Amino acid sequence: MPTQTTTQSRTPIRGDAQLALICDCDGVLIDSESVAAAMLVRELEARWPDADVAPVVMPLLGLRIERVLEGTAAQLGKQFADGDIGAIRAKVEAAAVQAPMVNGIGDALATITLTKACASNSFRPYVEAALARTGLAKFFGDRLFCADAVPRPKPAPDVYLAAARGLNVTPDACLVIEDSVTGVTAATAAGMTVIGFAGAGHVSGAQIGALREAGARHVFDDMRQLPELVAQWMQQVKAAS
Repeated sequence: MPTQTTTQSRTPIRGDAQLALICDCDGVLIDSESVAAAMLVRELEARWPDADVAPVVMPLLGLRIERVLEGTAAQLGKQFADGDIGAIRAKVEAAAVQAPMVNGIGDALATITLTKACASNSFRPYVEAALARTGLAKFFGDRLFCADAVPRPKPAPDVYLAAARGLNVTPDACLVIEDSVTGVTAATAAGMTVIGFAGAGHVSGAQIGALREAGARHVFDDMRQLPELVAQWMQQVKAAS
């Protein structure tokens, strides 16, 4: 059955309790995408030493690891041996879970009074471990919505629609922070306002334009700006309600 994206009823927005901030994990909360990309490239180069792997892998970041691997293999005309995809995913997640939090995100989240959730294309055990290790778990509690709990991963809107249902808010009452075209596409399809973050270690100059083209209303590169951006969005939503 197709995922419903636009037919949820809209209700008047009267206060902060009916608004939510939803953050992607990798590249927004945890500066892990560059770590993950390096491990992906290393593992693929070890298997395919004659291939130029990095230019193929980098544009696919933000997709599920399996889809990055499958897409890379298809573009390069390569194949995996049995067990390769699972083994690579385990190594990538083991490296990424040790990455530091994005600079300034802890202070920004502490300042923002909205209900907060995390919507990730990673599996829940990894997200829980990464947030616990960095101390960011306290901002989200059990409000974690992950790819292993929905029918389709990003760029489908499923995980964001699940987050709205879990938070008991309408999609138009959600502000999303995303760092990838995949994520921006998913949140936009869910009917949410998206702000693109371009301050993580893996982001290139070209990424800024790509985030805007995918639907990000604004792109910023310093988490110290986030509280003000959230405040501006809140004012716009309340003025329109």
